[in-house]
Amino acid sequence: MSDMKRVSSNPHVRANTTTSNIMMWVVIALLPAAGFGIYNFGPDALIILLLSVASCVLSEFIYEKAMHKRVTIGDLSAVVTGLLLGMNLPSTVPFWVPVLGGVFAIILVKQLFGGLGQNFMNPALGGRLFLVISFPALMTNFVTDTYTGATPLANLKAGADVNIMDMLIGRTGGTIGETSMLCIALGAMILFALGIIDYVIPFTYIITFAIFVGLFGGYGFNWAYISAHLAGGGLMLGAFFMATDYVTCPITPKGRYIYGFILGILTGVFRIFGSNAEGVSYAIVIGNLLVPLIEKFTIPRAFGIKKTAKKEAKKA
Repeated sequence: MSDMKRVSSNPHVRANTTTSNIMMWVVIALLPAAGFGIYNFGPDALIILLLSVASCVLSEFIYEKAMHKRVTIGDLSAVVTGLLLGMNLPSTVPFWVPVLGGVFAIILVKQLFGGLGQNFMNPALGGRLFLVISFPALMTNFVTDTYTGATPLANLKAGADVNIMDMLIGRTGGTIGETSMLCIALGAMILFALGIIDYVIPFTYIITFAIFVGLFGGYGFNWAYISAHLAGGGLMLGAFFMATDYVTCPITPKGRYIYGFILGILTGVFRIFGSNAEGVSYAIVIGNLLVPLIEKFTIPRAFGIKKTAKKEAKKA
């Protein structure tokens, strides 16, 4: 009897990594872009980020207390949602906007669907799109004391020249956390180094989008034009920090490639053929909604299962 193997229920893989640990590193990886946004846009940007984070954390705490559920603010997922939401807002919005967006993101997108691990779309993007639809004038006002003109993507869509170096560094108008491609890339390198995200989704997304812009942008594979599209808007922030969200992206290997491809195509369609110069948020949310379908057709076949039951029926 001593030689009998002990059998236990799954899962059988164990790791020391916790949700709070992962979320802590995501917050750290976001700090360079958030810090540059504060430097770029001033104290209002800091207040918006703090209000966004606070509203998300408090919304989660109050809801879970009211519903007599275990309080989960310690896993830091609400902090990540609030930080991402704030980074996707202009520094010019009134201070009640991040509060309203945070409540919507946590209560309606996350908690009403079961909390962390059950939300059907990225909560930060859900909150942002709610604000864009509800208050389009506020959410598209990027005029500050430092930047008075249109955003680089708007200028690019209008056929005007843009300064790519300024876009790489972040010396442009836009939302708080999207302007500096270098700071976003620095944060992404932290997540890659720690193995928190992999290369499949973001690079499939970026490469697909670059090819689409080259084919349909009207300038061919002009490196300056494609670079401006890659550096502008929320593409890099979305590709590295929101498209890779564990809950709302596919878990199947093939599905992750398909997901990245769909995001690249959708972003290209919205930017090139749409009336709006941006499109990342809509592309990722639509991609989130397609994830169950993607996983249905890309789930690996179980060993020993026949492709169809028709052959078995014929034999019978």
